[in-house]
Amino acid sequence: MDARPAALELKQLRKAYGRGAEQVVALEGLDLRVEPGEFVCLLGASGCGKSSLLHMLTGLDAATSGTIDMPIGRAALMFQESALFPWLTVEQNIDLPLKLAGLAPGERRDRIASLLELVGLKAFAAHRPHQLSGGMRQRVALVRALAQGARLLLLDEPFAALDAMSRDRLHEELERIWMSEGLTVLFVTHNAREAVRLSDRVVMLAPRPGRVLSEHRIDLPRPRRIESAEVAEVAAFLLDTLKAAHAVD
Repeated sequence: MDARPAALELKQLRKAYGRGAEQVVALEGLDLRVEPGEFVCLLGASGCGKSSLLHMLTGLDAATSGTIDMPIGRAALMFQESALFPWLTVEQNIDLPLKLAGLAPGERRDRIASLLELVGLKAFAAHRPHQLSGGMRQRVALVRALAQGARLLLLDEPFAALDAMSRDRLHEELERIWMSEGLTVLFVTHNAREAVRLSDRVVMLAPRPGRVLSEHRIDLPRPRRIESAEVAEVAAFLLDTLKAAHAVD
C-alpha cells in the first residue's frame, strides 16, 4: 500500500436517493484513490453515478455512507456547460471567486491577467460570454475554476458539446495547464477515446449502482492524438469491457 497521502481517497462510498421501494442507489461501495498530480478519468455509461460523485466531492450533495478524504484541500468543479454569468465580462466572471475569497483588488487584477495569459484570452477580458465561441467560453470556465486556487480539479464532461477542433484544442490546453500547474485532475467522461487521450489512469464504473469495475493504466507516450491508432485500440478495449459489464447486469 502507498504510504504517501493521497490527493483524494474514497472508501465504501454509497449514494442513494429516496426511500423504501422507491429508493434509487446511484453508487454502492465505491473505493477510489487518486495520487497527487495524477490525471484520472472516470469512464462509464449514463446513470453510473459519475456526476453524483462529483457533486459529493464539492459539497453540493452528501454521501449516504462511506468516507471522502481530500488531504490536498478543497476541489474546484467545471461543468459540461460553461455556466458563466451572461451580464458579466470575462474578467468579471473570473474576478467573482477571487473577490469571494477576499483577495485585494490589485492581487485580483494580477491573478486574472496571469490566468487569461495562460489560456490565450487576455485580449478578450472585456468581452461578454455571448461574444465568445463555445470553446472560448469553456476556456473561461476552466480559468474560473483555476482562479479558486484548488489543487484538485473536477471536470464533468466539459467538452462534450464542442466540435472536434475545439475539443482537441481544449484537450491540449487542459493537458498543458495540468502539467505546468501541478494539478490533480478527476475527469468524468463517457467518451473512451477522450479518456485514453488525456489520462494517466482510466477508472471504469459499472452500471447502476455505480462501482469500480476495473482500472487501467494508460502508458501511451505524451503528447497523444485522439485519432491515433494507439488511442483507438485502447479505447476499443475499454468499450468492450463496458459492454460486457452491461450484458452481465
